[in-house]
Amino acid sequence: MKKPFLMMALAAVSASALAKLPAPVLDDAAKAKAEETKAKTAHAGKVDGYKLCLAMERAAANHFKTVAAAGKLAKPAQASPACTDPGPFVWPAPAAAAAPSAAAAPAAAAAAAKKP
Repeated sequence: MKKPFLMMALAAVSASALAKLPAPVLDDAAKAKAEETKAKTAHAGKVDGYKLCLAMERAAANHFKTVAAAGKLAKPAQASPACTDPGPFVWPAPAAAAAPSAAAAPAAAAAAAKKP
């Protein structure tokens, strides 16, 4: 009697564990952090592609040099786009942080004008 009851209880617990959890509610800071992480990941992909392009060019140059040294006839290389360096990662400052300082500047100027 205990065994079937125990099995049903375990099935109920496991079914509730598999239930879909609600999406977490993110505040503005968490959303900004997620966007920055997304941008960093995209930039890392561009850097990886650039490094792969450079490695392929080195391998092709080595291949043509080796084939020429062996006295064999090599097919000419296919035209490929040049490798473009994506540069360092630069994350723009959040617009929300810049907005209060921009609004504070005219207020400070108005306060300074009223002092005299």
